[in-house]
Amino acid sequence: MAGSAEHFKALVRSHAAGDDSAFYSVAMQVAAQEARKGHHKIAADLKSAVESSRTSGRGVTSIAQPRGDLADLVIATHPDVTLKELVLPPGLRSLVERVLTEQRQRKNLLDHGFEPAHRLLFEGPPGTGKTMTAAVLAHELSMPLLTIRLDSLMSKFMGETASKLRVIFDAAEQQRAVYLFDEFDALGGDRTGNDVGEARRILNSFLVFLENNRSESLIIAATNHRQILDRALFRRFDMVLDYALPDPKQGAAVMRGRLGRLAKGVRWPSLAPAMEGLSHADLVRAAESAAKTVILNGSIRITVEDLRISLEARKAGSLGWTPLTSEPSPG
Repeated sequence: MAGSAEHFKALVRSHAAGDDSAFYSVAMQVAAQEARKGHHKIAADLKSAVESSRTSGRGVTSIAQPRGDLADLVIATHPDVTLKELVLPPGLRSLVERVLTEQRQRKNLLDHGFEPAHRLLFEGPPGTGKTMTAAVLAHELSMPLLTIRLDSLMSKFMGETASKLRVIFDAAEQQRAVYLFDEFDALGGDRTGNDVGEARRILNSFLVFLENNRSESLIIAATNHRQILDRALFRRFDMVLDYALPDPKQGAAVMRGRLGRLAKGVRWPSLAPAMEGLSHADLVRAAESAAKTVILNGSIRITVEDLRISLEARKAGSLGWTPLTSEPSPG
């Protein structure tokens, strides 16, 4: 028993350290120990599992819990949002579905000499679904989502940002995941007239890493300001997805999805003027605000007026003031 306990401790230590070689070595020692005990079936199964993992080219340690330098550079999550929950216009939705199809049929495409789209640029106003799309792709493809905030990366690691980018792209080669470079305009701003050599060097490094990336990971850059991006960036991406504020039909779908049964019987077309100019995120928050007020007032049904007041308060709040009629009516 003592030997087994030491083996288990060694397995845990090697997993925590991200040392795949040590992990496999200990696993093989366990298999040998089981064989000596006469447990040949267990030993054979364990050896088979080790050999299969080694030949798959993927590490036994999950990048969902980043270690070493990577731990300081990314935020790891396991999204549970599904494609069904994503509200997008038909054209944009079809592009997202195309990415999923190409990734799911990756081997088929590669066998015919074609590479699936995996370098994506998301651009559009804040709160229009860019981050949610990245989460959906991660969930639908059963991958972790690793978010890199480039603005904080550049400020925190000034002078070594390019080397930190290499760490991220090296990780993408080693373990499949969705890598979301958020606030991408912090890095990809137009270099015309830019005399800051460090910024130019960082962007050039990113372009080289991106162009040379042939990993199974999805590399996504998201920006709210396409107009300031360096034009050299666009040809480096396999697909560019343009996001916009939702139209009334999409806005109703966003709010209805968040409210569920509370919104039964709501006449959504009458709310179109109140929804105008609001993002997906604004609509979700307006729906939540109205729902909480109704529930606290003891009701189980939300009215058009409740939603209208909440939407107008949300719109006014984005302008820096709140109307006097910001309290939804009871019932």
